Amino acid sequence: MKAVILNKNFQLENGFTKKPQPKRNEVLIQIKASGFNPIDYQMLENELERKLINSPILGRELSGIIVDKGNDVTQFHIGDEVFCGSGSMGSNGTYTEFIAVPETIVALKPRNISFEQAAAIPSVGMTALQIFNRLELKQNDSVLITGATGGVGSFLIKLLLANDFTNITATVGTEENRNLLLKIGLKGHQIINYKNENLVENILSANNSQFFDLGVDLVGNYMSEITAEVLKINGIYVDVTALTTQESREALFNKGNLIMNISNYAHGMTKNYPYYKDSLNEISRLIENQIITPPHYKIVGSLSLETVLKAHSILKNNQTQGNKLIMTHE
Repeated sequence: MKAVILNKNFQLENGFTKKPQPKRNEVLIQIKASGFNPIDYQMLENELERKLINSPILGRELSGIIVDKGNDVTQFHIGDEVFCGSGSMGSNGTYTEFIAVPETIVALKPRNISFEQAAAIPSVGMTALQIFNRLELKQNDSVLITGATGGVGSFLIKLLLANDFTNITATVGTEENRNLLLKIGLKGHQIINYKNENLVENILSANNSQFFDLGVDLVGNYMSEITAEVLKINGIYVDVTALTTQESREALFNKGNLIMNISNYAHGMTKNYPYYKDSLNEISRLIENQIITPPHYKIVGSLSLETVLKAHSILKNNQTQGNKLIMTHE
């Protein structure tokens, strides 16, 4: 089968590989669409992320159709339309035509959305849902979200608004991204351009000059320092990037802040595979009941090295414009 393969020199190339055969507890999925994530290119450049590579085929989220299954599979039938995240479960990745994965990580695709929309959900949706569930927010808690128009940020905002949490402040970098958050449901005064002067003062002003209870940092580096500065004593810093700086860590320590690390990979390490299915089923329920909408997406191209490299470049240069990048598999 056709695939984009990572060679021994950590370079991607077009290639072919044997079509997988599902094990007794696995389903074989013909991939219809797959999504791109920053970790895809970071695995090629970052020593920490490179340690997570367990397959010459990268990519970690997909939607498609079940075309075969193992003898012990009971929850799915051939022909079922499904979606899942695969990158942390020891399977091959999604830059290919077919994938075999344990049925315990697979969920039925929401009936009211396309394969492309479904492929945009797993990574950002499960990350946002984990943040929301673990925070156990009180109704009056104030929340700062940096990098809010990315996939995780926009999905998290939808979850917060759907649950009547409105004390949200978000940072963006362009007027276009500001408009995206307005469409989701934030008000103008809740959206701060991080490129403007007096950023700390502007962020605090949006929260009635009060320090924040929680800061969800989806950017890291300099923004980790800003987030630490605007958090209250004993507040919560939510780290989704592992890109804090020495200065931000010192500030968080001095304030007695709790650091909450968010990692979907953790559940793969402990083989808690039902976590993935349960999360996707919950997201599917919310979408089918029109409580939240799926992410905005942009099709980069069809399955090929050219498409993968183009998507990686867009991600690396922060040019997604609020869209989840999708590759079609036809």
